Amino acid sequence: VQLQASGGGLVQPGGSLRLSCVASGSSLDYYAIGWYRQAPGKKREVVSCISSDYGTHYADSVKGRFTISRDNDKNTVYLQMNSLKPDDTAVYYCHTKRGLTSYWGQGTLVTVSS
Repeated sequence: VQLQASGGGLVQPGGSLRLSCVASGSSLDYYAIGWYRQAPGKKREVVSCISSDYGTHYADSVKGRFTISRDNDKNTVYLQMNSLKPDDTAVYYCHTKRGLTSYWGQGTLVTVSS
C-alpha cells in the first residue's frame, strides 16, 4: 500500500485547509485510516481516524474543528481542518495497517501563522 498525503500549506489562524490521503496498490474499502501529526520537538500523535464502516474518532484538541471523511470510490480519505490554531502546526501523516504492518504517507506540512 502506498499513501500519498497532500493539501498542507501556510494558513492564518482561524483559516481552513483540507488534507487528502490517496491510496494506491490496495483498496481502502475494508480498512481504517488515521491522520497523525508531529510538531517540532514533540511525539507523533493521533488526530483522527475513520473505520471501514465510517465510524470516527477525534483527539480532544481537534473535536468540533476537524472532520474526517472517506471516499472509497476515489480510494481517498480527507481531513477538513477549520478554525486552525498555531498549535495545529505540524507535519500531518496518514496511516493504515494490514495485519501487523503499518503504512505511512510521506507527510504534509501544515503551518498556522500570521
